[in-house]
Amino acid sequence: MNLRQLLLHLPRYLGASGSPRRLWWSPSLDTISSVGSWRGQSSKSPAHWNQVVSEAEKIVGYPTSFMSLRCLLSDELSNIAMQVRKLVGTQHPLLTTARGLVHDSRNSLQLRGLVVLLISKAAGPSSVNTSCQNYDMVSGIYSCQRSLAEITELIHTALLVHRGIVNLNELQSSDGPLKDMQFGNKIAILSGDFLLANACNGLALLQNTKVVELLASALMDLVQGVYHENSTSKESYITDDIGISTWKEQTFLSHGALLAKSCQAAMELAKHDAEVQDMAFQYGKHMAMSHKINSDVQPFVKEKTSDSMTFNLNSAPVVLHQEFLGRDLWIKQIGEAQEKGRLDYAKLRERIKAGKGVTSAIDLCRYHGNKALEALESFPPSEARSALENIVFAVTRFS
Repeated sequence: MNLRQLLLHLPRYLGASGSPRRLWWSPSLDTISSVGSWRGQSSKSPAHWNQVVSEAEKIVGYPTSFMSLRCLLSDELSNIAMQVRKLVGTQHPLLTTARGLVHDSRNSLQLRGLVVLLISKAAGPSSVNTSCQNYDMVSGIYSCQRSLAEITELIHTALLVHRGIVNLNELQSSDGPLKDMQFGNKIAILSGDFLLANACNGLALLQNTKVVELLASALMDLVQGVYHENSTSKESYITDDIGISTWKEQTFLSHGALLAKSCQAAMELAKHDAEVQDMAFQYGKHMAMSHKINSDVQPFVKEKTSDSMTFNLNSAPVVLHQEFLGRDLWIKQIGEAQEKGRLDYAKLRERIKAGKGVTSAIDLCRYHGNKALEALESFPPSEARSALENIVFAVTRFS
């Protein structure tokens, strides 16, 4: 079977159904806005997430859903995709990851690369350093910045694949045969390593030491963040006293560092000064934090939520709920929500919704959204900047 045939059949195989800042551009008075308690959504900005992503992709030149197509459809990963068929019928997480890569209904898997491209176009070439004027530029974005966006996505995808490794000591009979689960782990390790190797090769080809250092440190942050997430068992989350400040530190490592440092690296490739790089970093950091909190809040704000639907006991609304409630009362609520040794998530969800955790998480999401919009004020008005603003509006919208 050739690559084209494999691509056409892949869904079936996978069983798919602050202080004042100096502006580096000269704004007119009507382009300057201040950060209020919450900026809200502009009347011209699209409300639907898919519409936001679709319009942003038009600005950068091509759909970012095909950004890493050259690597993901290479012969090596084509062979891996064929092997993944053997996992159909099991509960191995690699299947879910693979389905998500093929059917990304929320257009969120390629978000990091899209943001890197948008902020590259919003910043444009450096007005001070003209050493990269000879670089190839398409749709206002340097080719090296497009390569960086691909590298960012490769690293993120590799992390998703590696997260599909299961603990064989905790398997249940419903998960599938042990031999299949062992095979799935081997595929997850090899395919994730392959993606990381391609990302490292792409970084070397950029021939920029600072960019390599930034992305290497982002990868280190990712590993450290995931380690923190997995260092305690799911049951331990119930009794561990995790504060929101600790949660924010760990969440930045696991969800914000890659995007923040990729945005900074994009500015470095265009030879922008340290202040512009810092504003790009701040946008990436706060947008990623806002996006993560939005995801955490969804199980508590969706109109139709299955009673059996679980949620992360280390998510922002739960951590904030614990802080407001106090440790002793939180442990008591956990005990009251347990039936026959199993946690009744529906009952616990209602207790959390009745407290202040959910509304406080929404406020925190909008706080980070405000910070991201504040960072964008340092960039000149453009379609790309508007698209970046619309992404913030979309991830801070809950109604």
